[in-house]
Formats: sequence, structure tokens, C-alpha cells
Amino acid sequence: MEQVIDEYDLDQLVVTCPEATAQRKLERVAEQQGIHPDAISFVDQRESAGWVHDESGATAKTARIVNARTAGLEAESASRSVSAEAGDSVAVVADPETAAALADDAAVTLIADGNEYVGSTANLDGVTIERGRVTDVDGRFGEFTVRLESRVTEDCVSCMKCVREGPDEMVTRYPVDIDPEAPDGEWTGVCPTDAIETDGVERSLEFDQIVYPAATRRTRGGRIGFYTAPIDAATISAVKKHLGGIEKPDHLDLEMDVCAAGDSSQPGCTECVEACPHDAVERTRIDEVEFHKDACQNCGACTSSCPTGATMLREPSNERLAREVEALCRPTDAEGGRLLNRSGSDVERPIVAFVCSEEADDALAEYGRLAAAGKADIEYPPILPVRVNCADTVGEAHAVHALACGADGVAIVGCGDDCHHSGPDPKTELVDRLNRASRDLELGERFAFFAPEPDGHEAFVEAISTFAAELETSPIPAGEHEAAGEIDTAERSSASGRTQSGDADREHPAFDSHGWTLESVRAIVEHVDPDREVIRGLKDFGRMEVEDGCTFTPTCSTLCPTDAIRRNEETATLEFNHEQCVNCGLCEEGCVEDVITVRDGLDRSLLPENRDGEPWIPVFEGSMRECANCGTPFTSEGSARKIQAEVGELVAGIAPNASGSIFDYCGDCRAQLLYDRGESE
Repeated sequence: MEQVIDEYDLDQLVVTCPEATAQRKLERVAEQQGIHPDAISFVDQRESAGWVHDESGATAKTARIVNARTAGLEAESASRSVSAEAGDSVAVVADPETAAALADDAAVTLIADGNEYVGSTANLDGVTIERGRVTDVDGRFGEFTVRLESRVTEDCVSCMKCVREGPDEMVTRYPVDIDPEAPDGEWTGVCPTDAIETDGVERSLEFDQIVYPAATRRTRGGRIGFYTAPIDAATISAVKKHLGGIEKPDHLDLEMDVCAAGDSSQPGCTECVEACPHDAVERTRIDEVEFHKDACQNCGACTSSCPTGATMLREPSNERLAREVEALCRPTDAEGGRLLNRSGSDVERPIVAFVCSEEADDALAEYGRLAAAGKADIEYPPILPVRVNCADTVGEAHAVHALACGADGVAIVGCGDDCHHSGPDPKTELVDRLNRASRDLELGERFAFFAPEPDGHEAFVEAISTFAAELETSPIPAGEHEAAGEIDTAERSSASGRTQSGDADREHPAFDSHGWTLESVRAIVEHVDPDREVIRGLKDFGRMEVEDGCTFTPTCSTLCPTDAIRRNEETATLEFNHEQCVNCGLCEEGCVEDVITVRDGLDRSLLPENRDGEPWIPVFEGSMRECANCGTPFTSEGSARKIQAEVGELVAGIAPNASGSIFDYCGDCRAQLLYDRGESE
């Protein structure tokens, strides 16, 4: 390796070597030769290829993986960090040993949670002990709120009278508290400070971090600074490390100027808030969302659900994933490939597999080790892996792009019931939608979700083999498509001379879900001839319908975050641009007349390439009222009639010199009429 680095003056290495100890040795050699540690990348040619596929398939697959890794590295994002300040207060729920272990470094409060600590063997001298049972934990790192319920108030002086007189084993001594199941009786009146409240009292305490062994993973929700069982030395170390604050990688690129969350107190898109399993995104106002980057767990759920690109995963970025998929789908003997096909054959059935880097990746590696050790007979088709942070990283744009690249099928390989982020079957809804879209595109069903278990290889092998066997060869040529990740509107103009986004001066980031998906669909329909105009199952596309009650107010066009709606005031026509609509629903929500309906689906008949290049379509045609004096069109007939019906009687006779109604005059002429009235009086 030293000789090769020197001879070719290399500054980057891609090495087929999955063994960790060998990787460390090779990294040291590379660094000694002047290569940056981040510039060496390793490919698994054993567990995920050579040990579970036949020789020719494994060789071709490895070549494609090397090509993909090289293409991905060229689009790799530079690292960036984010920090969050916090104090040193830590709540430990019903775990005296952990409380004692942290007491020398943190301000520890042991929450009794109904337990008795008189006989505890842990040294609790430096620990504050609070009575009560935990009913809820809210907030996030640095600002957690723990809600407690107890039957004894803070007026308790620990005189022990209730302990002595109360029911056996239902009143604790340290701290003093009463079991909720304890029966009422005369004994409750022995307290000299009236601190007994049998109906219970609630209070809230604030902490920077929480150690709550009995809490469920769903309760924790992935929040940083919130620890559940098992509690071990690594947990203690993590709590201490986070005292005072944290610094962690910044996982997200945010472009909130293009966010479709809402505007002017009207709620719009809620995709990221609903998708995030870690409470790292919240709707702080009715028309705004806020990202808490310190709580982000890098699962990609918000980024794959966002239609506009307002939130984008930094690594792997959508562009990197696109380049890897394109390289995987490209035959290894094609021009530009990094490795020629030395096996004499190639991957016959290109199936792109988005593989979760957590349990799913570990399970596939275990299958390879079992096969190599002769412990199991494991062989399945050479699926082409794209490593993602979580199955939630994958959205409709990633999957449809894989079809556009010529993949016969797309497998999403996740953690199933053991997913750290989304719980069981996290991609069922996505797979169902994608298969509906692929059927509408005359491609049949080409998507599936798999959850391999380390000790259940038989089920996975059967499922993935059946999936591969039932796929028909795609009519889309493999290896030809290269995504730009956006809608090309550079030379497109409307009949009125404005660009296809109206008066928009904002550009959406490349590889946003809406633009990237549309680009892929356009690449697909070059090779298929769907019977359906409306491609169902694609959530990031909306079709606007407007009923006759429209008064042509500018509300919808003002609210639209992608400038997909505009008003032609010369003709009183409301126009809609389907190519730009991301289906946020903001126009429907904000319509004052409640006459707008937005339906899901990509309608090919509304795209400019099927309309002689015209992206705008009229969705409501009204008429303008012309001023009775100067003849200038000044408002729509609908708006004029509505206002006249509401306030006409109140202003009747206000301008006696007017020829007809005051509502027949523009603002300037109406003002002159009112002025003339004053002069005549």
C-alpha cells in the first residue's frame, strides 16, 4: 500500500476490507503516507457479498459497491457541529446506586417513585431525595420537567407519626410518602402539620438530565440526556460527559425560507413534526416549526418527509445517495466504471437495497459470518446495498429515483420491531404508496420492506429471494439516468412573460423531495406509456380545485410557499402551477371562502411538457369590476358583491353625487366623490 500511494500520489483510498483490526492497521499506514484519516473508506466484500452470493455475483456486486462508494465520497459533506448549554442537575428515578455514583460530579436528586430508602446500601449523603411517583417527563436536554404525584405535601416535618399509625408497609419513612392504595381512616389526622393529602398533590421539578431506568423507549423518544435501562458504566460516563452542555455533529441543513409550515397564522405542512420520533421538531407557533438540533438523532425522518428541502440530511446527503444509486445501477463494464467485471458476468437482477446502518446492517453481516463458518446454508440474490442512517432516511424521492436509474426493484431493509426510531414496520405506509405509484406507471409492484433478524436468516432469505424472482425486467435502461435533483425551469415562461413560478425569487435546494421525484418520474415516462394521467401514491404533489364561490382575494396566492398560485388581475383569473405545488394544504386551510380543495397525486396532463410548455392553468375565471367614472378595473365582481352585501346598507347615501352605487367606483374616484360631498355641504 505504501508503494502504491507513493507511485500514484494518492489522496484518497477505497479498500475492500471489513475487518476492524485490519482497517485500523491500514488507516495507520495511510496516515503515515500523508492521507487524511477521513479520506480512507472501507467496503465489505465478504459478509455482504462473497459469503452469501455465488462467485460471479459477489464479484460483480463488489465492483458496483466500490463504484458507488467512490461516487458517494465525491458528494460527501464536510463535518459540522452543534452545541447546547446545560447545567449539572440530574434526576435519578428509583435507582440509588446510580444516584450515588453521580453524586460527586453532579447535583443529583433521587426521586423515590414510591420506594423506601432507609435500608439502602448506597451512599446517599450527597443526594437530595424527593418523595412522589413520576407521572410524566416533558422537555429536552437542559430543560426537562418531571411531574410528581404524592400523598404528602412539603409541609411534612418527618415526625414519623403517620408511619407509626398508618397501615403497615403503606407509608415510607425515607422519604415520607403514602401509597395511593392506602385506605382512609382516623390515622390520617395524626399529622401535626396537616401534610397528608389522600387525594394526592402534584408538583413539577426541573432538571438538565434524567436517568429513568423503568421508562420505556417510547417514553424516552430518543431525547438526548434521557437514559433508560440498562444503566451501566457507559451510561454513567455519558451523564458526566454531558454535564454543562454538549457538542455533537450537526446532522441537518435547514433552509427555512422554503419551509411550507404556514404563514399569517395559517397552518400548512406538518410532515417533519409528525415524522420526527425524537421530539426534535416542534410547532412553536401555528404557522412555524422549530428544529432542536441538539436533540436530533440523525435518523432522517424529517428530511425524507419534507417536500420542499427546508430540512436536508447532511450525511449522507440526498445527492450522495443519488450518486451511489446511479453507480450501483450502472453495469461494471460500462464506460466510467472503477472496476471492470472480472467474473465474465454481471448482476442480472439489479435490486437497490437501502439498508439501515443499525440492527439491519448487523443482521446481514451475521448472515455472512454464519455462511462462511459453515453454520448455515445462506445464499440469496446479490442485492445492491446503499447504507442509510435509518430506514426513515428513505422517502419517495429516493425510491423513485432508483427506478429511474433502471433498478428492477427497491428493497428497504430496516430494523422492524426493534427500530430505535420509529417502532414496528416503519415503512409500511411508504411501500404501499410507492407500489401504487409504480402500478400507475405501468411498472407493477417493485417495492418491499424487509426486517432481517440475526437469528432468523431463513425468513429473510425466502422473502428477498421471492421478491427478486417475482420482479420483471425493468423497461428503463440501467445506468443511463443521472439526476440533477431539481426541476429545470430556466427557459420556461408563461403567456404573461413571467417565469413558471410567477413572481417568485426563491429557489428550492437541489434534491428536495418534490423536485427530485418529479425529475425521476419524467425520466421513467420516457420509457413507459402509462394509461393513467394521475399517478397516485406520491404525497408531495397536489391538484388544486376551486369552486364558484371564489371572490378572487389574494389570500391563497399570498400564502402559497412555492408560488404555485397567482392572480391575473387583467382577467380576474386564478391560475395554478401543478409543477410547483408540494401539497402543503396551506391554500385550502387559509381560503376565506372555503372553496379550495387540494387532492393528492401527480397529474401528468397538468405538466408543461404536456401543455405546449405552459405550466399555468386557470382554476377559476371571474370578471373584474370597472370603475363607473374612469373605467379602470379595480376589483373582482365577487369581492365587490360580497363587500356590498355586508356593508352596503351602512354606507347607503354616503355619496349622493354618485351615479349608482359607491361600490362601482375605484378607490381614487370614490375618494373624490366623498370629498365633493363634503365641499357641497
